[in-house]
Amino acid sequence: MDLRQMEYVVALADEQQFTRAAALCRVSQSGLSAAIRNLEDELGTPLFTRTTRRVDVTDAGLALLPFARATLAQAAAGRDAVVRATHSLSGRLHVGAEQCLGIVDVPPLLERFHRRYPLVDINFTQAGSHDLVAQVRAGDLDVAFVATTEHLATARSTELGRRPVVLLVPPGHPLGGAAGVEWAELRDHEFIDFRESWGVRSLNDAACSARGVSRRVRCTVDDIHTLLDLIHRGLGIALVPEHVAEKAQAAGLATISLPRESTPEWVVSVVSANQADASAARLLELLDPPKGPPQVSPEPAQLRADGT
Repeated sequence: MDLRQMEYVVALADEQQFTRAAALCRVSQSGLSAAIRNLEDELGTPLFTRTTRRVDVTDAGLALLPFARATLAQAAAGRDAVVRATHSLSGRLHVGAEQCLGIVDVPPLLERFHRRYPLVDINFTQAGSHDLVAQVRAGDLDVAFVATTEHLATARSTELGRRPVVLLVPPGHPLGGAAGVEWAELRDHEFIDFRESWGVRSLNDAACSARGVSRRVRCTVDDIHTLLDLIHRGLGIALVPEHVAEKAQAAGLATISLPRESTPEWVVSVVSANQADASAARLLELLDPPKGPPQVSPEPAQLRADGT
């Protein structure tokens, strides 16, 4: 077993889909699939069960998973130790992120940066994506992890991943028995959604407006767990990124797909100041897998009609 195989095992276990796992590891889907099969042949047992909809970890895979994660963590710690011993970096780094991005886990990223560069003073803030983008453009933040494609025309940004938006409804809701729903069926239902500073709120507003769906946002929240709690209590339904529906607190809620041809996509990007200093560049280097160079985002007129 090599380090790359361990990376593939962890990615596939986390993503439960070959396409997303391959994209995360920056490898072709056939390459990832072949590596997993070779490892299963080496171990003499399946690590995953495959269906047309998802991938599940077998008991053998679950037994291997903590060792795979530990192997990757030890390798990262070793690289960090070498960098710490051979490089010196000081100063201050201002970082922001929206809550629960799913595609990138910011606290462990900051922890690893701190291990590598202990002399850098990290200032971290959590806010809605639109507020974070404004702070980057104003020079108050060096780097922000956001979930919006709006207001990025003059920012340096790199897309990290995307997820479809799904509908969450409470137990017993009239829409709860369906696997999919048409946009017209959402008319006049009461919704729970985030404040306007969150990227997903403007994405939902634009998607509903474009399809003639009038909706009343009954509850406005600034926290994902509060949103899920309010849905459980029957106070409304919600349009959320797919990974939110997979959270443990969402258990018992019905997850319903939107029409495939018009499902909005929730896009996560890292945004940095045009004149970001060396600390910001070193943080972005720690994104795993390595991403391409930041790019200037398209003008708003070039964005898709569904707001993504």
